[in-house]
Amino acid sequence: MIFLTNACVAGPVEVSGGMSYTGFLLAQRSMQTRVLTGITTTGTPHLGNYVGAIRPAVAASRRADVDAFYFMADYHALIKSDNPERIERSRLEIAATWLAAGLDPGRVTFYRQSDIPEIPELTWFLTCVTAKGLLNRAHAYKASVDKNTEAGEDSDAGVTAGLYMYPVLMAADILAFNAHKVPVGRDQIQHIEMARDIAQRFNHIYGREFFVLPEVQIEEQVATLPGLDGRKMSKSYDNTIPLFAGGAKHLRETIMRIVTDSRAPGEPKNPDDSALFTIYQAFASADETAAFRQSLLDGIGWGEAKQRLFERIETDVAPMREQYEALIAKPAAIEDILHEGAQKARATATPLLAELREAIGLRSMARIQPSQKAAKATPAKDSKPRFASFRDDEGQFRFRLFATDGEELLLSAPFADPKAAGMLQKRLRTLGGAAAELAADAQGAHLSLDGNVVASTPAQADAAARDALLQRLRDTLDQLAAQD
Repeated sequence: MIFLTNACVAGPVEVSGGMSYTGFLLAQRSMQTRVLTGITTTGTPHLGNYVGAIRPAVAASRRADVDAFYFMADYHALIKSDNPERIERSRLEIAATWLAAGLDPGRVTFYRQSDIPEIPELTWFLTCVTAKGLLNRAHAYKASVDKNTEAGEDSDAGVTAGLYMYPVLMAADILAFNAHKVPVGRDQIQHIEMARDIAQRFNHIYGREFFVLPEVQIEEQVATLPGLDGRKMSKSYDNTIPLFAGGAKHLRETIMRIVTDSRAPGEPKNPDDSALFTIYQAFASADETAAFRQSLLDGIGWGEAKQRLFERIETDVAPMREQYEALIAKPAAIEDILHEGAQKARATATPLLAELREAIGLRSMARIQPSQKAAKATPAKDSKPRFASFRDDEGQFRFRLFATDGEELLLSAPFADPKAAGMLQKRLRTLGGAAAELAADAQGAHLSLDGNVVASTPAQADAAARDALLQRLRDTLDQLAAQD
């Protein structure tokens, strides 16, 4: 499923100047895009997986402007299968397939979903802000309800909580790493839209831009690949063509079973209505595709056409198959690679979850002073004003200034360069309240530096509230200057 920069860290992060971890990450992501991709571990990888997800993902991972996160969605697999042996085998086969296809674990973050404890924890956090009505509209759930209704069953017959909560788990997969892009098939677009909705609601409730809003990425030319019966190649339809399983012999036998029409050798075939042609062009060059199209128009026999399809696919698959078989023979080596990938992934997810726990109130009690009364909202003596940086929906860099009690005092103007936003923060730390150029209006005020408006206060109910806020802002600027 996703794309980003190696602003992902290899160890603990210290962020100076009061900037939050989320703000720190967002400020570092100006040059790369984080892309996250996953495959559910419920079966043997097939040509559709390779063409539609693995091949483009591996190609993207080699780009300098991409920070790639690739994972095996084995939690999702539990929704679809209760066969432990099948899931265990699928995890091994899928890991070996990605590596054999050229995925470099030293360049990307490659991991198992189940090795990241922050994902189920985040799933619960998101569950607590997700509207049931949103989940009621999920396509998979609605399809199950419609099927039960047509059969005269209870609407929720056979529907597990796992199926119902699938969109929230998928949102956690994405948001735990603040992915920018999520390459998915068209049937998954709704899940990305739901992840955006959930992220926006969490950000709104807790008053900060904790999460990047992910965007869908569709590869139009490889969105789907037909299977043996002409429908989308899918384990659900049992119409797949295996990528490596069974070797070259099984690959050829399966291709020979692709359904074609009854036109005899010598009769022209319609390439645009042929699953053979669609699969062929997914592997062939433009010249090869044109030649195969012409052969179909000239009346090549279906048997010969299938043989040519097999030979073209085998040219690409054979070298990968050799590597795949070597990897499958050493599962312990794959396990080591995945453990290292999990450590890299958690270096990003763990600090984010720590920040989320703090935001929602799951804080250490050791920080509470014995004399502090729960009913009072007075800050601890060591509380300080702070800045919180984030990236807005337009991709611009901004920050907020908060007083010691968490009240928002300023929202900065947007900046294309995170360094410019950082320089403004630096100036505000030394400005002082008396030097602040504040222009009040009916509801709030604007802060200017060098003749340019650089930040605004939140709107207030009346002039008295506005004036009180401006005094708090000047006091806070004085506090920052005293700290510097």
